[in-house]
Amino acid sequence: MSHADTAPSAAPWIAAQTRQLLTQQGHAWLLHGPSGLGQYSLALELARAWLCETPNSDGACGHCTSCHAIAVRTHADLCVLMPETTMLDLGWPLSEKAQSDIDEKKRKPSREIRVDAMRDAIEFSQRTSSRGRGKAVLVFPAEQMNAITANALLKTLEEPPGDVRFVLATESSHQLLPTIRSRCLGHAMAWPEVQVALHWLQKQGLSAEESSRLLKAAGGRPDDVLALHASGRKAEDWLRFPAAMAAGETGFVRDWPVTELVDALQKLCHDAMAAQQGAQPRFFELKPLRPGSGPSLASLSQWSVALKHSRRTMDHPFNGGLMQEALVEQARTALNSAL
Repeated sequence: MSHADTAPSAAPWIAAQTRQLLTQQGHAWLLHGPSGLGQYSLALELARAWLCETPNSDGACGHCTSCHAIAVRTHADLCVLMPETTMLDLGWPLSEKAQSDIDEKKRKPSREIRVDAMRDAIEFSQRTSSRGRGKAVLVFPAEQMNAITANALLKTLEEPPGDVRFVLATESSHQLLPTIRSRCLGHAMAWPEVQVALHWLQKQGLSAEESSRLLKAAGGRPDDVLALHASGRKAEDWLRFPAAMAAGETGFVRDWPVTELVDALQKLCHDAMAAQQGAQPRFFELKPLRPGSGPSLASLSQWSVALKHSRRTMDHPFNGGLMQEALVEQARTALNSAL
């Protein structure tokens, strides 16, 4: 289904949080928590409800002209502030100038929220509402604002126009300016119960086994499960991953994007350290080890530090294939280290 189609019903945990937040007053919300919990979905549900012509206690009606305009990405009173890469992924139109620059190959889509877009949003916030229900500005992921962009937003948050509301959604709230966090009402994203999440995932088309295996792989975060599934990962891939990495099988992950590989390796490193200490692993089907067995904790700790460094540079690998080989060799060395 395309993003321009009528929006499906929100997941139960998103619907519950929408109802909760709509009972509270405020001009700026900050939705925060780890990835995969639905920050963007909740932010959009709030914007829908704020602009809906016939809202109810559950949120937007889903049928009015306003709801349809949001569904097809043409609502005059909704401004979305996102990196251009995110806007393209989620089906939001770029500004005419940005689209023209990218079409003419003058530049690539930005991975940051550009200051030009923020200036457009500030100008938007000062205009009169087109439909008479006020205006909404949705910022996601908010941590992708650079310092100039964030400071421009801060001035508007400090002195907001009377009929505009802001919802910022982030997976890394610690990266935001403290002054931005202090100007917003914070909301920590709720974690869904396992059985509720599994039932919802099966309604999205995943089998019971896939839902269960991939929910474990995603650390209990349903949106991350859908991302894994969309990338072609299967439950058996996840089951085989630890052994493949211990054997140094680069071919096993040849079609994995570097970002996905680093994420999986960080989870494997976490679980290997847990198992080495006799604790229960979180993401993989590893068994806690007997004291004095398994890989060296010192080597696993060094591997963890190396993976953190890789995460900081993985968006711009000089050569993706070489980086994959280096990452797999790091994993093989750490997982086969002796105490």
